[in-house]
Amino acid sequence: MSALKQKYYKEIVPELIKKFQYKSTMQAPRVEKVVLNVGMKDAHSNPRALEATMEELALITGQRPVKTLARKSIAGFKIRENMILGARVTLRNLRMYEFLERLIHVDLPRVRDFRGLNARAFDGRGNYNMSLKEQIVFPEIDVDKVDSYHGLNITISTTAKTDEEGLALLSLIGMPYKLN
Repeated sequence: MSALKQKYYKEIVPELIKKFQYKSTMQAPRVEKVVLNVGMKDAHSNPRALEATMEELALITGQRPVKTLARKSIAGFKIRENMILGARVTLRNLRMYEFLERLIHVDLPRVRDFRGLNARAFDGRGNYNMSLKEQIVFPEIDVDKVDSYHGLNITISTTAKTDEEGLALLSLIGMPYKLN
């Protein structure tokens, strides 16, 4: 069992129950999944860049990514239906906890000029979104082998009903938020 998962059950759940006066431990919010998404404007025309990005995502997460396809055509963006737009990985259970632990303790401190995450990036239902400008903050990526730099979006999906509950959960997990 991951150290973060043990911390969640032993420390975070009792703290959330005390703070929000839940009647049951099952009411306490928990992290359901973490989704890493990379959008590439040249994914359909440059399959080698897409394959390199997919390999990098696999190194970062330990899980094989899937290609993302356009659901409908948008003429203004020169996108046709079923055109390849990027790649994504959905992490759950043990891999999710291990990734969150690495993100909090290893990857985010490596971000240049990092002063904390924006605490207002919740979606209204307790889910958190953040973006990284470059994939090289992950130590699994060899900077010498990177052809092009790209950003990635990380979505942390929780069972929290409000942003306040989601913020409390992720703060107790250890996400470094800015103090405003």
